[in-house]
Amino acid sequence: MRVLIAEDERMLADSIAEGLRAEALAVDVAYDGESALERLSVNAYDVLVLDRDLPLVHGDEVCKRVVADGALVRVLMLTAASDIRARVAGLSLGADDYLPKPFAFEELVARVHALGRRARPADPPMLDRAGVRLDWAHRQVFRDGRYVPLARKEFGVLAELLRAKGAVVSAEDLLEKVWDEHIDPFTNTVRTTMMKLRKKLGEPQVIETVPGAGYRIP
Repeated sequence: MRVLIAEDERMLADSIAEGLRAEALAVDVAYDGESALERLSVNAYDVLVLDRDLPLVHGDEVCKRVVADGALVRVLMLTAASDIRARVAGLSLGADDYLPKPFAFEELVARVHALGRRARPADPPMLDRAGVRLDWAHRQVFRDGRYVPLARKEFGVLAELLRAKGAVVSAEDLLEKVWDEHIDPFTNTVRTTMMKLRKKLGEPQVIETVPGAGYRIP
């Protein structure tokens, strides 16, 4: 899942981003509404965590443009105002959910995950293919019953391959869905992560390389 944090309080924005990355999510950050709109125009996000009181372009305007453009991104609006009228106003702009500040980080994570499930076809609690089982709730992976400890990006790559149900997933798609905008598109990080993932999953190999196309779990 890829998330954009649009929040002008830099410490808060960076803290949210760090926490969501620990959840194996790809996260970008914008500190004003103008930057948020620029990122939304070039990247496909599943969830936008949007502060309502953004500089340059107000959060309300960002939300209205997202809705007007027909973007599939789900919007979680943040604001310091907690009264019911403020919530109604935010939702009436097209936001999918609303969270007043201050908030518990665990609640924000739960809401982001819930919105992410609505942004794409819902995943089953377990993804299971070729003897590999991925448990979403506990962030655990098993190969033929053996627990396989994975780093965050390895987990994210495996999840995308299992989601594809045997179809080929390109390196470009993996970069888009698992990493954030700071990754060099010409990097070999996908290949390196794939090598580590294959080693951890063990023999016989379950991830197949399709020359010139990408990777799959047949």
